Amino acid sequence: MSLFKPNMRQFLTIIVSVTLSACAPVTDRQEIRLGTAALGGAYYPLGQGLSSLVTQHLDGVSMVPIVTRGAVENPRLVSRGDLEKALTNADLAFFAHEGEAPYEVPLDVLAAGALHPSVLHLIARAEGNFSSFAELRGKRVALGAAGGPTVSLARRLLEAHGMSLDDIVPSFLSYSDGFSQLSDGNVDAAFALAGYPAAGVLQTRATQELAFIQIEPEIMAQFVSDNPYYYLVDISPEVYDTQTGSTLLAVANVLIVRGSESTDAVFNVVESIYSNLERLQATNAIARQIDPSQRAELPIPLHPGAARYFDQQ
Repeated sequence: MSLFKPNMRQFLTIIVSVTLSACAPVTDRQEIRLGTAALGGAYYPLGQGLSSLVTQHLDGVSMVPIVTRGAVENPRLVSRGDLEKALTNADLAFFAHEGEAPYEVPLDVLAAGALHPSVLHLIARAEGNFSSFAELRGKRVALGAAGGPTVSLARRLLEAHGMSLDDIVPSFLSYSDGFSQLSDGNVDAAFALAGYPAAGVLQTRATQELAFIQIEPEIMAQFVSDNPYYYLVDISPEVYDTQTGSTLLAVANVLIVRGSESTDAVFNVVESIYSNLERLQATNAIARQIDPSQRAELPIPLHPGAARYFDQQ
């Protein structure tokens, strides 16, 4: 008996192990990493939604939103293979593709589709007694995080006005911190390249009268002409409950992929997102601003896999 019992235990152990293995869920799914940005902005929740679409509608694939340093860093991460997909601004996608500052060399990135627009919020307190961009000289300005997309665009706008960062007193703060400092009177203006309505602006407006800082129409028109990846968006007074609306500088956001990625792989991801976009738009306000036809206006080429999908629509 003593010899039989251990063998029986071994037999039962094998039966239980096989049964549990047969019942275990299959988790052998390819993981696709989608670069977003820090928590708290528009990129991460949008990335969650896009990832959910891919995971639900593309067999054998799980897309995961990854927190990154944001739109400037994402093209680098995609190009060197640290991420498979990422979100960025169209101007940064162009600079990365062409090897222009802030990128040292051309990067291996192509577009997979257009996303929502980001608009450059140039905001001051209504009691600040200045309203034009030219009056920023000598003022304390919150510009977003150092190395971020707002700083990159602010540099170009300052140059268009014959100024540089040396002509203002810049603070490199997160959007939320920048608008908090504006509310407390510690800065005179706050900039944010963000989807609209921007949470930081809304939160500040709850306690402060705000005003848009205006760019002269002639300068704005020339700036857009010289930099065709930007365009203009009219924001009505109702969006932020301001006394007047404003025409703001805007740039499309774009889903980017590595140029060397296979046509079929990109096609499948793009199809799973854009064929099911209405599901995401039903629950995500930023996603409702996505216009897939904007792909024709993007400043970098579509990946062949993305082009194949959109050509079939």
